[in-house]
Formats: sequence, structure tokens, C-alpha cells
Amino acid sequence: MTASQVIFYIIAGFILATGFLAVTASRIFRSAIWLLFSLIGIAALFFWMHLEFIAAVQITVYVGGIVVLIIFSIFLTQKSGAKMAKPARSRALFAGLAVLLGFALSFILISLYHFQAETSLALNAGVSDIGTQLMRTNGEGYALPLEVVSILLLAALIGCIVIAMKSKPAGKETTPEHLKGKSEEMINT
Repeated sequence: MTASQVIFYIIAGFILATGFLAVTASRIFRSAIWLLFSLIGIAALFFWMHLEFIAAVQITVYVGGIVVLIIFSIFLTQKSGAKMAKPARSRALFAGLAVLLGFALSFILISLYHFQAETSLALNAGVSDIGTQLMRTNGEGYALPLEVVSILLLAALIGCIVIAMKSKPAGKETTPEHLKGKSEEMINT
């Protein structure tokens, strides 16, 4: 086994371990931190493949954008340090079956795919080439995926705001005491 393969297996193991810990952590903040490490591992995989621009985008968009929004929304909730409720047995069984089905489907798709031998053409992943491809609107461009990423960030921001919103307790008035008389006066005039 070569050193490059060892590095790949270390990075892949790190991504899988932190992803598993993100899903199984008992506290929501710890889950977000493990997700952060998993996404950093994916960026490391891009660096390993010499795709520095894609790795920088991974760190900027996902680590710097999505995970930070998730962590802020966790801090804005009332019970950010509390343990999460244990899932019901039926839910855990369904999740386990979904994972097994996903593995089986992945195995079937990989076994059906006929992999080509490595070509001698080098991947041209320079920043100027990527920028040119991102701005093209024809069939060879990626303007639409770039816009989809911006919608993803907007959706994450809206989701974090919804998570962070505090619900009004039932039976409590929202008008402060010192404003009650003023609002009645304004209504009467």
C-alpha cells in the first residue's frame, strides 16, 4: 500500500467516524461540532486530490456558513446544553433499515458500474478555469448550481431563524405593563 492510499484511508476513516458521531451524539451542540469536523475532513479530501479551490469553497460555504448558522441557532435556543430525547425503538429500527438499504443500493450501483481505466488527461482545476465555468450559462456552464448554493445558504439562514425563534407561552400577554395604558389611549383616539 502506498503512502497516498494510507492518507486517503485516514481521511476517509476520519470523515466516517465524525459523521457517525454527529448522528449519534446525545447533545445537539456536540452533534454540530462533530458535523463541523466531518465537513473539515471532506475539505481535507479535496486538498488531498489537489482541488484546492473546491476545498476552499467547502470550508467557506459549509464550515464557515452552514455550520456556523447551525451553531448560532443552537445557542439561541433555550435548551442548547440539554440532552436530546432518546428515539423510539421503531424509529431506531427504521433508521437502521434505511442505512442497510442505502448500503445495499450503493453496493449494487457500484457493482453495476463499469469503471474506466485511469486516463492520462489531467484535470484542469485552476481558479480562473473554474470561475469561467461557473459564469457560463450554456450547457457547459455552472451558473445554475452556483445559484442553487446561494438558495441553500438562504434556506439554512431561514431554518436557523425558525429554530431560534422562541414560542410565546400560552396565556401570557406580550404587551409590557408600561405600554398597556398608552395602547388603550391610542385606540380610543
